[in-house]
Amino acid sequence: MAQAGADWLHLDVMDGCFVPNISFGPDIIAAIRPCVQLTFDVHLMIDRPIRYLERFVKAGADFITMHVEAEPQLDEALSYLQGQNKKAGLSVKPNTPIEAVFPYLDKLAMVLVMTVEPGFGGQQFQPQQLEKVRLLRQEARRRNQELLIQVDGGINATTAAQAAQAGANVFVAGSSVFGAADASKAIATLKEAASGVQPLPAGQ
Repeated sequence: MAQAGADWLHLDVMDGCFVPNISFGPDIIAAIRPCVQLTFDVHLMIDRPIRYLERFVKAGADFITMHVEAEPQLDEALSYLQGQNKKAGLSVKPNTPIEAVFPYLDKLAMVLVMTVEPGFGGQQFQPQQLEKVRLLRQEARRRNQELLIQVDGGINATTAAQAAQAGANVFVAGSSVFGAADASKAIATLKEAASGVQPLPAGQ
């Protein structure tokens, strides 16, 4: 992926509890950390992630994103990541209002808007989730905050352009890159699609 032109490596950690799938944990992340210089964007789809933050920090994560639905001690968890000089993110599932992250924005580098139900790749993009991106970008502008807004799920050249217009600026692509015959071309196409769109003006 680094050779193909990716800027970050998005690492989905799933526990079979918060989402109905299991992937890998901090030991795998630690094992691949010395092999690549890309930013490690670790997405924790796990219950009570505060219990494992120290391990993911030590494994080499740069960004650590938790789900607002999964952690009742968010203030404590976010403060811990700040103290470790890690960039903290929060994510919302499709049925969660984006306003759920607003109380924590001052501690966040990024918000991840899931555009599919988390847990499995290859799902259909949910265009109705773009309203969350618009509302979030408006709130960030109101606060004069340079917030990263990430979208994940069903991202291809078409949906990346739509998300960019809504205000997203970080795009997670799985199937559209790993399923492509030429990953380099797929990544270049995604970048071109996302960068060629002007975000909507404030209030739109």
